[in-house]
Amino acid sequence: MTGEAVPSLASPAPFGALSRFRAWFRDNANEERDRWPLFAPVAMGCGVGLYFALPVEPDLWPAVVIAGAGLALALSGLQRIRMGASRWTGGAVVLGLMAALLGVGLGTAKIRTLIVAAPVLERRTPPVMVGGQIASVEDLPDGQRLILQNATIPDVSADATPVHVRVSLRSREQNLRPGQWVRFRAILGPPPAPAMPGAYDFARAAYFKSIGAVGFALGHATVVAPPSGEPPSFWNRARLWKDDLRHSIAARVSKGIGGEEGPVAAALMTGQQGAISKDVVAAMRNSGLAHLLAVSGFHFVMICGIVFWAVRAALALIPPLALRFPIKKWAAVAGLLSALAYFQITGDSIATQRAFIMISLVFIAVLAERTAISMRTLAWAAAIVLLVNPESMLGASFQLSFAAVTALIAVYEGWGTSALESLRAHDGDLTPIAHNMRKAAVYVGGVALTTVIATAATAPLLAYNFNRIAAYGLVGNLFGVPLTAIWTMPCSVLAFALMPFGLEQIALVPMGWGVTALIWIAKTTSSLPGAAVTLKAMPVAAVLVTVAGGLWLCLWRQRWRLAGIPVIVVGLGLAFTMRPPDILADENGKLIGARAADGTLMLSSLRAGTFAAETWLRRSGMTEAEPWPKSGASRDGRLTCDALGCLYRARGKTAALVRNEAALLDDCATADVVVSLVPVRRGCRSPEAVIDRFDLWRNGSYAVWLDPARVRIESVREWQGRRPWVVERFSNRGSGKTK
Repeated sequence: MTGEAVPSLASPAPFGALSRFRAWFRDNANEERDRWPLFAPVAMGCGVGLYFALPVEPDLWPAVVIAGAGLALALSGLQRIRMGASRWTGGAVVLGLMAALLGVGLGTAKIRTLIVAAPVLERRTPPVMVGGQIASVEDLPDGQRLILQNATIPDVSADATPVHVRVSLRSREQNLRPGQWVRFRAILGPPPAPAMPGAYDFARAAYFKSIGAVGFALGHATVVAPPSGEPPSFWNRARLWKDDLRHSIAARVSKGIGGEEGPVAAALMTGQQGAISKDVVAAMRNSGLAHLLAVSGFHFVMICGIVFWAVRAALALIPPLALRFPIKKWAAVAGLLSALAYFQITGDSIATQRAFIMISLVFIAVLAERTAISMRTLAWAAAIVLLVNPESMLGASFQLSFAAVTALIAVYEGWGTSALESLRAHDGDLTPIAHNMRKAAVYVGGVALTTVIATAATAPLLAYNFNRIAAYGLVGNLFGVPLTAIWTMPCSVLAFALMPFGLEQIALVPMGWGVTALIWIAKTTSSLPGAAVTLKAMPVAAVLVTVAGGLWLCLWRQRWRLAGIPVIVVGLGLAFTMRPPDILADENGKLIGARAADGTLMLSSLRAGTFAAETWLRRSGMTEAEPWPKSGASRDGRLTCDALGCLYRARGKTAALVRNEAALLDDCATADVVVSLVPVRRGCRSPEAVIDRFDLWRNGSYAVWLDPARVRIESVREWQGRRPWVVERFSNRGSGKTK
């Protein structure tokens, strides 16, 4: 019609934007089809994470259904592609495979839980005589830690006895070795629950190591004769021999060097860190050098690289061999064998597993004449670790190790390769002196860049797991890493080679010099003002969003990878949204914490519940607490105390913090919340919520948030959920008595 507007045939704006986004995503994804397999372990990790995030223990069939449905979708998409269809088929294949891998991760975690299922001690024992075979020994600064197998505990049946029992000795006994049978008097209990909701769950970690009881000995351990009966299996004898060898090497190294340097050298060679003094551990952590104490890729590269180079150089000196045979591959076999030996000696930590898998794939690539280090190598390592130990994804070792290596490979496989090629192109224009000077500068710059990249990649995870970041990590690593690489680790290789002949002291003495310098660097760096930055606890959502952005940034190679940067920024912004609890109560009924107006934590006692207090402070981003006033008000007026307890007022709510039963009559009538370290045996109906000693015993530590509209309460048991590693102390699992 004349004069009337003709309707537009274009899509509405929202649908047009969606269409353009789909086209942008499809085009970029098609250009990077070779990178799609890198997301396979990511999908598996999502399945593992889903399993551990569930509040109740799932069955296996949902994982099978998800994996089967995803695989069916992928096969259907492939069939449609063969038939010539082009719409949605590629996306269906990718989504189907991702869903299938998610189901695999979910099912793997469930199967792993079923495999390691073992009895857990239900309650704390009185002093009893415990016996068993030593599975492992770890020296501590002021004692030892034993893992027992085949344990016997009075009044505990064989079917209810844990597979492994962890016991701490208060003194170091030199005659104890793996494989021996011992007896001692001890107090045992189930693995402890987290000190507050959201804190580290030792009980879950212990469950996957089949440790069903922990405790401490009341005296010395006595070595006894092994019981008569069926001899141990070959694999058990082999494992005990390996653990005994590891312990013996650590003891010889520590004794050979002596002082505070000995345990550090033993950690570099065997991975046993327990004997390192607290001062040295704190200095290494606050200087950013703690990663050198945990055997990881750096140590494997140094040990196996030295073996590879030495064997290849030695074979090159024999012309008949060098000219007729592939001596590089022979050296790769030697490096692979050294990696296997070093892996057996250094234990089975996640960082060690990842490093062993990657260095093995590197040497296998040399044998196959393929690219040695790539993102696909890392993806294979991640997939293998998740299949073997899916629970490791929740640990700091897995997170930090893979985050650092992923970021380093992402940078060096792109920019690093082109930069090295540019430098090599101008080698002919330099004099020998200038060439050597540039090599030194490139090495120092590489160490600095590596430290910056690894620090940036791991900083959010360090903040999440430890609430601490080393501010001068670049300074510490700039001096500590070259020292360890050029001096200390080569000495350790020589010590390993000389140890069978009893001549390791030749190498241990100069190794001790390097460790002394390393400790000096750590202590000097950590003594600088503001060396350790303490941060508040981060919400899980902040970590997930940050990791998602980091993976997008690192796993792709085209420009669209930059879309991960704003996602990382959003995740880091979410890190500041978590509000710490106003009130905390310890499960043992010995400690209550209340939050001051400026965020300071005020504790009912500075002596009781030391571990809980340390955890509360660390997750609050603090190093010191204030004591409750014995009588009167705190400095901000929030807390008013007398001999029976305290009243805490914040955000329009009043909480009664009761230490004596005599205070309950008045507090139950006037307070909005009652937190009592003694049982509430009579009716207490006025408050919105009541938490007493029985609730703490049943449900673990509590966290309370006060708001004008409501009171939010969370217990450790509620946060843990109904899972196999959670000890059910009573059938009532409520979060206090709430209305």
